[in-house]
Amino acid sequence: MKNNVEIEESWKEALSAEFDKPYFLKLVEFVKAEKKQQVIYPPGPRIFSAFAHTPLLKVKVVILGQDPYHGEGQAHGLCFSVPDGIPFPPSLNNIFKELKDDLGIDKPRSGNLEGWADQGVLLLNTTLTVCQAAPASHAGKGWETFTDEVIRIISLRKEGVVFILWGNHAKKKQALINTSKHVVLSAAHPSPLSAYAGFFGCKHFSKTNEILKRIGLEPINW
Repeated sequence: MKNNVEIEESWKEALSAEFDKPYFLKLVEFVKAEKKQQVIYPPGPRIFSAFAHTPLLKVKVVILGQDPYHGEGQAHGLCFSVPDGIPFPPSLNNIFKELKDDLGIDKPRSGNLEGWADQGVLLLNTTLTVCQAAPASHAGKGWETFTDEVIRIISLRKEGVVFILWGNHAKKKQALINTSKHVVLSAAHPSPLSAYAGFFGCKHFSKTNEILKRIGLEPINW
């Protein structure tokens, strides 16, 4: 089973024990069965894209999302990100609006956040697959157990990581983080339903870079 999981080597080593646990084997069978009946996002090779772009040793920042996008062509394995040429979903639009207000960076032409991921920003959804047009359809099937372990491993093995928690779902994950050696920034979710309740004005992009510079790391080129 371990060798069948397409995941970057440093993560594969760190997470190898998870791949043979009953919950993960059950999760794999569930996803396989779902694929036979309906369209699943993201495409199989991209389920673990966040890990491919941001190896464990390079993690400096973690942004936690909840569910992959469930519209055609949107999800590609990085939370909040969409591939080149795909219109910006509302939450991503608001992320770019806050980035402009915070650091004066104009909205990019593409919503593809691979550039952030390649600099050490782990863009992690807590659930890594979803059915087309059915948000949260794969919640509670085992992915959360897996991604909770990812957060624990980062907390245990790394120091000085900035965890960015937007919305109540992400904020619940703070219990997995050792806040004596890491920094947690939390705010409302960037969704249009909540962005005006504390996401706008959070200045998490500039705050993250200030923290990274303070501990001698390269800031993120957002």
